[in-house]
Amino acid sequence: MAYLLVGVAGALGALLRYIIGFLLFTDSIFPFATLAINLIGCYILAYLSSVALPKSRLPLTLQSAITTGFLGAFTTFSAFSLETVELVNRGETLLSIVYVLISMVGGILMSKLGWKSEVSK
Repeated sequence: MAYLLVGVAGALGALLRYIIGFLLFTDSIFPFATLAINLIGCYILAYLSSVALPKSRLPLTLQSAITTGFLGAFTTFSAFSLETVELVNRGETLLSIVYVLISMVGGILMSKLGWKSEVSK
């Protein structure tokens, strides 16, 4: 049952990622959609892991479906990696460095913001 829940949640996360990517699609060479999705995912995962899920009465299988399935499919390291390589291959080295730095530092900052944010209030 756990595998099924993670799979269904993963499909929903991937679908939402696709929809947001479609809505945020721009003619820019900078991958704004993936950056936004990954930063939002970092915040949500940290918040759920530190605040919401420990207080919930959800079964562990459902918690795994949300975190590993839904958020794991919603965010994507592979797209980030491919987009970085594409920027480098197009000669946009500085832009690729900016993308990597914003993604990494921004992801950590968003996770920090999400982690026990309710406790710090």
